[in-house]
Amino acid sequence: MSKGLARVALAGYRVAGIVLYPLASPYLAYRAYKGKEDRRRRNERFGYPSAPRPRGPLVWVHSASVGETLAMIPLMREFCRREIHVLLTTGTVTSAELVRTRLGDQVIHQYVPIDLKFPIKRFLQYWRPDACITAESEIWPTTVMELARRKIPQIRVNARISDRSFDRWRRYDRIAETLFGQMSLVVAQSDLDAERFRDLGAWPVLVSGNLKGDTDPPPFDADLVERYRQEIGGRRTWAAISTFEGEEKAAAKIHKALKARNGQLTIIVPRHPERADGIEEMLKAQGLVVARRSRNDAITPETDILLGDSMGEMGLYLRLTEVAFVGRSLTGEGGQNPLEPAMVGCAVLSGSRVDNFRDAYANLVRRGGARLVRDTEMLAKAVHYLLSNDVARKKMIDAGQETVQEMRGALSATVKALEPYINPLTVSARLQPRNVAAQ
Repeated sequence: MSKGLARVALAGYRVAGIVLYPLASPYLAYRAYKGKEDRRRRNERFGYPSAPRPRGPLVWVHSASVGETLAMIPLMREFCRREIHVLLTTGTVTSAELVRTRLGDQVIHQYVPIDLKFPIKRFLQYWRPDACITAESEIWPTTVMELARRKIPQIRVNARISDRSFDRWRRYDRIAETLFGQMSLVVAQSDLDAERFRDLGAWPVLVSGNLKGDTDPPPFDADLVERYRQEIGGRRTWAAISTFEGEEKAAAKIHKALKARNGQLTIIVPRHPERADGIEEMLKAQGLVVARRSRNDAITPETDILLGDSMGEMGLYLRLTEVAFVGRSLTGEGGQNPLEPAMVGCAVLSGSRVDNFRDAYANLVRRGGARLVRDTEMLAKAVHYLLSNDVARKKMIDAGQETVQEMRGALSATVKALEPYINPLTVSARLQPRNVAAQ
């Protein structure tokens, strides 16, 4: 593709956005009806603010998902320590709830505006960020070009790019060069990711490691953990966490196959809790007894499945087991973060489709803290082996925790890379009064 054609394609994208803008409202209304948007705050998606812009330096941080938001929390706390205001945007209801419970009023939270000209212009004109820091892999063309037009530094941290995304961008190399070339700095998770970002036109590109390794273990309510442990009693447990469609059915099949030998309790934590009603119907249709966390159901000796359909309680579920299968890896693609269960003290199992977390899994598998399986039958054998072999399970747990400890350090490397951008903001922030609304 020529440079001229790339410019035409990006201009066409912007024009299409303007033409389709009237359809955005009914589209978001439909998403709100499906529970995927917060109807009370829907105007934020059009760039209308719901909070005052504070006086002084402000960094716009965007993280699309729960996992990305968790990874960014230590970095945002570092900004706050330096007295720099943080405007955090997320794209999902679940990530907004996470921000409320983990960060409270430490940051200003807004839903990210849709990538159309009018919402983005409205958003930037109001918030006037001094820098924009985005997590991992999302690229929104209108946002990128509007930031560039205002000469606002665009920095990508914890950056990664999947095989599929890289191949797609390479087919449109001139468009990629135009967009990635607007990045002021890319801080990549690995050498491979760094090489790919350079190939697509980003410069400079540094390597920090994965920020997910520097996150704190997920919080938990000690009283709840103790209550459930008493209800579980001496039963063995295993968990299928961050599951996608099809993986709950696989977990149910494994539970039924192993129940006679292990008498275990199976914990299923779907990635999207709004799917819980359908999952419960599927489980009951197979004759399984289900306790739901959202109903505060008690676990009895007859309970087969604890369905973890609550928000922000992964720390609870992981502390009820020592064996965790991490989803979006058998029937879905890309995988989910294995470092969280590893740091809590779980032997980690996963399907083989883990491209989004390839380095984390490579480290865990190499050290013996995780095992990848091909299919449901192989997963069932791995679960049975770990439930019945205390020595092997403990060895995997220790290896996983040691691996996570070795992977720490990405936060300090990222902060060092960001110093040319955040040090001037730190000085400016300390020269101005805090908590005063801009005029």
